[in-house]
This record gives sequence, structure tokens and C-alpha cells, in this order.
Amino acid sequence: MNASPQESPTSPHQIKVRAPELIGRRWMNSGGKELSLADLRGKVILLDFWTFCCINCLHVLDELRPLEEKYSKELVIIGVHSPKFEFERTVEAVDQAVERYQVEHLVLDDPDLVTWQAYTARAWPTLAVIDPEGYLVATLSGEGHGAGLGEIIEGLIDEHSAKGTLHSGDGPYVPPPAPETELFYPGKVTALPSGNLLVADSGHHSLVEYDASGQTVIRRIGTGERGAADGDFARASFSEPGGIAVLPATVAAKAGYHLVVADTVNHSLRGINLETETVTTIAGTGEQHMVGAIDNVVGTHGELGRYDGPALDVKLSSPWDVIFVPSTAEVVVAMAGNHTMWSFDPETQAIRLLSGTMNEGLADGDAETAWFAQSSGLDLSPDGDVFIADSETSAVRRLDPKTGAVTTLIGEGLFDFGFRDGPAAEARLQHPLGVRSLPDGSVAIADTYNGAIRRYDFTTNDVSTLARGLREPSDIFVVEATESAGAAEAAEAELLIVESASHALTRVKLPKDAQRVDEGALTSRRPSTEIASGPVSVSVSFTVPAGQKLDDRWGDPTYLQVSSTPPELIISGSGDAEGLNRDIVLNPELESGVLHVTARAAACDGEPGGEIPLHAACHLYQQDWGIPVDLVASAPAELTLDLRGA
Repeated sequence: MNASPQESPTSPHQIKVRAPELIGRRWMNSGGKELSLADLRGKVILLDFWTFCCINCLHVLDELRPLEEKYSKELVIIGVHSPKFEFERTVEAVDQAVERYQVEHLVLDDPDLVTWQAYTARAWPTLAVIDPEGYLVATLSGEGHGAGLGEIIEGLIDEHSAKGTLHSGDGPYVPPPAPETELFYPGKVTALPSGNLLVADSGHHSLVEYDASGQTVIRRIGTGERGAADGDFARASFSEPGGIAVLPATVAAKAGYHLVVADTVNHSLRGINLETETVTTIAGTGEQHMVGAIDNVVGTHGELGRYDGPALDVKLSSPWDVIFVPSTAEVVVAMAGNHTMWSFDPETQAIRLLSGTMNEGLADGDAETAWFAQSSGLDLSPDGDVFIADSETSAVRRLDPKTGAVTTLIGEGLFDFGFRDGPAAEARLQHPLGVRSLPDGSVAIADTYNGAIRRYDFTTNDVSTLARGLREPSDIFVVEATESAGAAEAAEAELLIVESASHALTRVKLPKDAQRVDEGALTSRRPSTEIASGPVSVSVSFTVPAGQKLDDRWGDPTYLQVSSTPPELIISGSGDAEGLNRDIVLNPELESGVLHVTARAAACDGEPGGEIPLHAACHLYQQDWGIPVDLVASAPAELTLDLRGA
């Protein structure tokens, strides 16, 4: 099979395929109205297959905001929610996600993946464009397609305006009533030097300082409107801020600010000076770093050193949590958007990639081989290592901040989760977002999608449950018992839980005896692709965007990486190499597994067949797939994927 890059892409308008009907459990943001494709005839329709646990899907939500504003009269965006985790199948969870992420378009709730299968989606996110006459004209996987989608939409508007088949006017989106709460889906909490608490009020795009009890609001930092403005507390703005790191006084004096905040959707770190009451951007350009993008390469010394330089010159990707590490005098950053760990030096104002390959998954090892998956929570261990809540693998990891080496304490992989206590090797979590060291040396885990606080005991290598029945706990703070408390009370510290979906801080007594829960271990089951055991050909086609050509000045500009879960699924052919074709051999003794495929291709502005102009802009395109497969003797012995540069 020929999977070579195509220099002259075929126009998507030349293939007439009727779009499958949209079928799901219910419609959201439609004012209670059930809709069909016939109801939307005359509009350009953009389907966004997403699931709310997925950081790449959240990136796409932000990429779509300018499109839905610019083409509000001609374009209808429909988010087709296609769940990965069991929790994401529940009605309440989907309602909360649409509200939390302020989704301002129609949403089709598709818990059984009926529409997902009809459009043959294989990855989160997947985007599909339907023309005003109801024909499917383009399908794209992954993020970073905003510009390409804009071109497709413009072309369809022009074409169907001329044909008289475009309907311009208000669409069917009906905004839901805005809730009025003091906090709105808060994310993280920390203690200030004063003893007061500071909460990342993520849904209100601001920070809230409370007194030490967490009851009385002292002040709010930020306007409460989504933005990226520096300035005093009343004028500064954030976009879904997350973790907060408190700097030691000596470091703060040299840096000029006391706190480092992960400003997640702004892809930046912000510095907060509590004395002058000012907010300053200290890391990130404000643009998202796309995995593999060559314009983010700063250093030249080794793979990790490619991302090492002045913090304001480096693009970041959804920093979710931050913590100051005394042993290195640096702030470790959980860079959820590209599945890595970074380190920021407040004194030199430099930032560097600390650990991770930017591949998504669960792989222990040194800094240059470790894989992470949307790391979302950090805390220091008693010996100075960093605990990590690695949400997409439902895992807790341990990072050496000096070397970048990582080991896994709890967790199996991208598609393994559940609610099971017991030996750590058998225990299961479900999308944890927070971790916190406890006074006895164990670690508490905000097991978000299980609505529970779990505990890992290093001495017994055992997992138990401290509390349950919470609504999406996202962080934990340990409240020390006061000296005035009675002897019985003093023995019981309290946990202050950021109960995100309740828009509240909730106090929970740290029990003397933990619960033992076993509700099973689960595996995400997307529709599987049947494929033959034995020799299989993996091929990826790449369509070079109009006005660009392959950048072959230094050899083959394409790259393919293939691995599997479990690793023994592939007998031979795994690994990475140039080219977009690979012959692998699948183990006939196994019945199923997951193939992980990453494809990259480099292109520069220029005409096919010609030279690349001097100072031409160059681009690196990447797509990752996690494909569940069933090995069937009579099935095809080939797997074909499409990497688009649109």
C-alpha cells in the first residue's frame, strides 16, 4: 500500500458522502429541542468528537471559540461527547463538564459511541465538517487545525452562497442560565505565608484569598473574566488558572514575586507579588506549544536541551500544577498539554524540559525515555521527590527532580482504571487530579472521577479509601490540629478538599481507620479494529497543505513510532524510525491490545517541485493514535491512518 506523502491534496469537495445521522442520548444547549441533520440543513456543521478528561479536546474547545464567533451566522458547532472513563458516561458529569468549560455550542451526549462509530472516529479529538447540503467534506484528527478549518469553512460559505444553499442567521444554540456561586469549579488550594488560604477559582478565571478557616473571603485576584492581562489585582486576568507554588522568602526577594501560578489555558506561568498586589507573566509566550513544533526549539544541547531557555521565549502547553522544590530551588511544572514535566528557575527566569518525551502513556525510566499522561497534581514527598497525579493513566508517579527519572506507584496504563483498594499493583484509581503528603508519611490522592480521597501507604505498599461521596475532588490540603484542641481531636488532622463540582471547600476528618473498597478494575473499551495476527503493514498518509512542500533538505522529513499495550502484542517492528510505513508482527498468542502510533511530517512554505524560499516558515505536523485492536485470523493485515496538515 502506498502511504507516501501527497504533494497535491485532493479537494474534500470532490467526494460526495452523505453525513450519517446524529444519534445520542440527548441534546444539550438546545433549549430542550431534539435536533437532526435535516433541522440544520443550510448551515456549515462542524462536529467535534471530544471527551472532557482529554487535554487535547480541551485545547480544541479553545481553538473553536474564534471560529464560532467569526462564523456565528453560518456555522453550527456540535460537540459530540464520546466518553473514555466510566464516570464520563453519567448525565451529571457531562452536564458539569459542559458548564465547567463554558461550552458555547450544541452538545450531543453520545455515551454509547453510536455517532462516534458512524463517523469512524479513532482518536480524541476528531473533527468532521458537513456542508450545507448534508455531505461530509472533511475529517481531521488531533488539535491545531484552527487555521485549516477556517479555510474549509470560508470555502463552503463562498460555494453555497453562490449556489443559494447557505442559510445565514441565528443557529439553534440556546445558552443555559449562568450559575451564581462564590467559587465556580475551583481547581487547587495552597497556604500563604500569612496562614490564609489561596484558591484557584478556575471557572471564574481568578484567585480567591480566604482566611485560615477557608470561610471568609479576604480578596480576589483578577477581574473574573477570561483574559491574559498583567497589572494590579483589580485589572489582571487569567484563563482557568490551576496550581499555585509559594516561593521561599529569599527566592521571592530575588524573583520579585511571591507566588507562581499555572495559568492553564493561557499556556503561561504568572508571578504574583502579594505586597504590591500585582500580576506579571513570567513564562510562556501566550501561544500553545504544539508537540513537535520546531519553533519552540531554544537550546541545542541534547534532546531535553532543545527546550531550555529564557522562560518568556518558550511556548508552553496547559501547565496544570506547580510546586517549589527546595533541593533544586526550582519550580516543577506539570505540563499537562504535552505530557511532560518542566522546571522553572525563578531567579534566572529560565525554563527547561525536565522529563518526558511528549508521548502520552505510562512508561517509567530516565528523563529522556519516561512517558506521562496529562499530569495534573504535584506535591513533595518527605524525602524531596515529587509525587505526581498522572490523570489519564489513573496513576500516581514519583519523580526525582534532580535527574527527571520517574517510577510508578499505582497505575497500569491509559485505558486501565477502576475503584479498587489493596496491594498497589492491583489497586485502581479513576482520573486523579491531586496528591498530598500526609503527616504520617503516606500520600493522599484526590481520586477525582471516583469522588473519593484515597491513601497510599509506603510501609505496606497498600491503597485504601479515606473518604468517598465527594463531587470531583481536585486537590487536598492538610489542616493541622490546633494546640487548643482536645487530645482526641489533636490526633485527628482534617483534610480540606477542593470539591470542584460542588464549587466548595469541604472539610473531612482524617479517619483513624481507612475503608476497603473493591468495585472492580475496568478497561476503557472503544470500538476495536479487527486486524490479523502475524505480519501487518502500518501505513500513514500525509496530505501537505496547499502552499507548502515537504522539507526534505536534510533527508526524510517523516517519522513513525509504533508501540503497544501490552508490549508483547508486537513481536517485531516496534520503535521509531524515519518514514511513514512500517511492517510489524503481532503476537498470535494474544487476542487483543492497543496499538500506539505517532506520526510526524515536516513541511515548509513553498510550491511543490520548487525550492524552499529563504526564510520560509516551516511547520511540523504530528498525530498520536491509541487504537484498540482485536486479533482475528481472517481480518485485514494492514492498518491505514491519515495525518493531515490542514
